[in-house]
Amino acid sequence: MQASPQMLWLLLLTLPCLGGSVPGNPEPGTGREQVGIVGGCDVSASRYPWQVSLRFYNMKMDKWEHICGGSLIHPEWVLTAAHCLEPEELEACAFRVQVGQLRLYEDDQRTKVAEILRHPQYNESLSVQGGADIALLKLEAPVPLSELVHPVSLPPASLDVPSGKTCWVTGWGVIAGNQPLPPPYHLQEVDVPIVGNEECDREYRNQSLDSTDRVIQDDMLCAGSEGRDSCQGDSGGPLVCRWNCSWVQVGVVSWGYFCGERYPGVYTRVMSYVSWIRQYVPLFPGP
Repeated sequence: MQASPQMLWLLLLTLPCLGGSVPGNPEPGTGREQVGIVGGCDVSASRYPWQVSLRFYNMKMDKWEHICGGSLIHPEWVLTAAHCLEPEELEACAFRVQVGQLRLYEDDQRTKVAEILRHPQYNESLSVQGGADIALLKLEAPVPLSELVHPVSLPPASLDVPSGKTCWVTGWGVIAGNQPLPPPYHLQEVDVPIVGNEECDREYRNQSLDSTDRVIQDDMLCAGSEGRDSCQGDSGGPLVCRWNCSWVQVGVVSWGYFCGERYPGVYTRVMSYVSWIRQYVPLFPGP
């Protein structure tokens, strides 16, 4: 699911920081329209109030373009994928965050990013398959919370998500092959079964020419089945599961082979990074 944050990044490095502004408990379910994430449905209002759109300025189109998803984990912090923030030279001013939105670009009120924290073990040359594909964005100011804007809970580091458990992934990404989500760009959801790491690794190694090397690392989590998956443009977004009567984010959309075909989607395993996240992000609700 590697979204390549595409447009003219290196040129942007030479631009001044561009302006933005600060914007003014749901349960996932199924809608009726079968229009994608891959195999997904339209989301109803307030179902995923933690869903974030990460924006990058496209000079050619003169707009802050959606490049990746993310999740609000505190009023001042967003969790996303490190590969969404490449190259490393990009500074916080190159990005904006949009919260509380079901339809992309509808009444945009973007929030500036004050700081980017890429995980120190993420290796840009190895990219997503090297692991540690996780990053934090500190916002310039806390976003006002409402029914439509609310942080998601993080799991305990000890949480073991069993194979076969149904979880949910959301985003505005490609819905099939190279087919982008059509206007009005309505947020999509799809339920995906968790696939055990060993089974997932076997499937990916069958595709690889060098089948002796492990592909799915311990800090990765697989989910999806044929016709139900995340895809380009969903990267950085949340995979959430119902746990003890609340929703917890267990994965960050990272990568995969072909969307919605025989290979499960691969996610950064949030449980592996909870202690790193807690070095920076206070518990919410909290003081």
